Amino acid sequence: MPPALNFPPELLLKAQGIRVVFFDVDGVLTDGGLYFSEHGETLKRFNTLDGHGLKLLQRAGITPAVITGRDSKALRLRLAALGIEHTHFGTEDKRPAAEITLRALGLEWQQAAAMGDDWPDLPVLTRCAFACAPANAQAEVLARAHYVTQRAGGDGAVRELCDLLLVASGRYVDLLQEAMP
Repeated sequence: MPPALNFPPELLLKAQGIRVVFFDVDGVLTDGGLYFSEHGETLKRFNTLDGHGLKLLQRAGITPAVITGRDSKALRLRLAALGIEHTHFGTEDKRPAAEITLRALGLEWQQAAAMGDDWPDLPVLTRCAFACAPANAQAEVLARAHYVTQRAGGDGAVRELCDLLLVASGRYVDLLQEAMP
């Protein structure tokens, strides 16, 4: 059975060779809303489609990394559950954090993609070989993205990027067939 996904060839060419993907959290892995409990604890809502996409990236040999300006127990628990090892919390200047991860992985900017939704993400987005933004991103980010997802942050946008990168890497069909024994 052929896959249902179809991306333009020029987009797939641009996305080939990606080995690491940097993700923002608020507005990308979540809808950007902040929920606070009566005790002041931050609560976040994550999309399971996004989580499965991040696991698929890892199975394909593409490393997901998270760089976020915030920190919370809920976020740390979710990323740990997904097996995401390269994380930077409470980071306002995201470029140096991305460079630390690139060095740790022995990779260069031309092997990196990023997904962000607001100005603090621009220093990473503009250096990566492939920049992506969720549909609800801020205008300056949308203008600089190579790809804008159809879905909003926290509503499957991350999965959409993961699927695109899996197709570009040639691993999508194999992983789909493994899911349907």
